Amino acid sequence: MSMSITTFNDFRDAITAYRLPRVLIAAIELDIFTAIGTDPWTIPDLAREMKMSERGLAILCRNLAMAGLLKKQGETYRNSRLGATALNAQHPAYRGDYLRLITSHWTDWGRLPESVKTGLPLDHDKPDEPDYRRRFTWAMHHRTLETAPKIAAQIDLHGARTLLDLGGGPGTYAMAFLAKNPMLRATVCDRPAALDVAKEIASTHKAGARLSYLPLDLLTETISGSYDVIWYSNVLHIYAPQDNQALFRRALAALNPGGRLLIQDAFLHDRKGLFPKEASLFAVSMLLFTERGNTYSAAETRAWLTEAGFGRIKVLRMKKGTEDWEDGILEARSPGAHEKTLARRTGSVKSSRSRSSR
Repeated sequence: MSMSITTFNDFRDAITAYRLPRVLIAAIELDIFTAIGTDPWTIPDLAREMKMSERGLAILCRNLAMAGLLKKQGETYRNSRLGATALNAQHPAYRGDYLRLITSHWTDWGRLPESVKTGLPLDHDKPDEPDYRRRFTWAMHHRTLETAPKIAAQIDLHGARTLLDLGGGPGTYAMAFLAKNPMLRATVCDRPAALDVAKEIASTHKAGARLSYLPLDLLTETISGSYDVIWYSNVLHIYAPQDNQALFRRALAALNPGGRLLIQDAFLHDRKGLFPKEASLFAVSMLLFTERGNTYSAAETRAWLTEAGFGRIKVLRMKKGTEDWEDGILEARSPGAHEKTLARRTGSVKSSRSRSSR
């Protein structure tokens, strides 16, 4: 859990860990894996094909082979399975939008001091254009393509008939839940540009006929409809605490009695709010790219849920190696029909719902 830097050598090793990532980014920027394709290449032949220096290409390819992304035999190099598929623009499994997103972060993270000084995201004065939103939504689909079915397989939705994928972008998780649960109908809710991507993806799946779409500004608009389950995945960290608290109240109003809110996010789990490491580092991304985002502890999120009127809050543990983030998913329940009746008599649900319309 700890990654204490206590000596100068520790400090040096932590800083110079950038070297292999920069090699990988250079390979993507130069489109090495696409150029190699499915054929074996010698360095002189590949250098002529790509119009690059033999010396530079030889050193780069040697390091890619060291990392396992290329296979070297004698004087020839060929792609590994990963290089030939997800990293190869000529292959149907290519994850280009996600690769472009994560490689662009190299330059963005170099500007971290700007955001630390101002507290504002990079390029905060530029509008969020539909074309960018579309590319970003495809990138999120590529990111969760393998994870979503693994998560859906571990969450029991027996008895649920309606699910809302709140802020669901491409609807990748919604489609995974539909594929696992034949009686389920789902709605993916997000900005119109994101929903356009979701519609394209759903059109290629048989279960897509059970998916509907709800354009919505999550921060200002009431959630229409009523649902047995609301899936809130990788959205919590985009918003400030007060935004999430207000959204939880609107989510509660949209849940059927006894319904479930499932929150998947980069939760901090230790008492000091430092770990897991990935959750702390991801907060830096939120500083760089969002107006108010951060990563939050599971404990404070539980408190927000309780304040909003949810109960029976617990952590659902996922199998190691299948989770999107470490240490599970938070589940919270809407009061049942009897509990809601009692709550109305005391005014607690009424006051909670009146706040949600502000």
